[in-house]
Amino acid sequence: MKRAAIVAGLTAVGTAWLLSYKVAPQQFIASTNLVPSPSPETISRSPSPAPPPTPSRKSTPTPPASPTPSTSGTFTGSDFPNRFGDVQVRVVVSHGRVTDVQAVQLPSDRAQSAYISQVAGPLLRTEALKAQSAQIDIISGATYTSQSYAQSLETALQQAHMG
Repeated sequence: MKRAAIVAGLTAVGTAWLLSYKVAPQQFIASTNLVPSPSPETISRSPSPAPPPTPSRKSTPTPPASPTPSTSGTFTGSDFPNRFGDVQVRVVVSHGRVTDVQAVQLPSDRAQSAYISQVAGPLLRTEALKAQSAQIDIISGATYTSQSYAQSLETALQQAHMG
């Protein structure tokens, strides 16, 4: 009988602790220096020793294709769906430079998707304006939206003969 009372008391305390646990809102951070994980095909299966480390060099991004200086206008990219919703962007180009990127459509059918879009949208816009190309950093926590955004951005820049 004494054990049953102890077990019941601990169960009640544990349940109360779990119910009072609060989850902090998710933080979104622009990821930099993303390194893709190796695919199973690239992993060596032989017991050969590892090659000596080579000094790492920072790779410089390749500049976007040289647009004609007279390229100007507004170009709408293709709609790219992902598992959370569709993404489509519009690019404003003035004299061969991207001057504005507008999200025509971002995922918003669920509350979490709308929140992620609200946070990630401005970050993706800033990345696109900084890069002047579709080679933008993925936003942590909005991977699918970021990938679809970059794809739509690429099709818009191709229309402007910049990608």
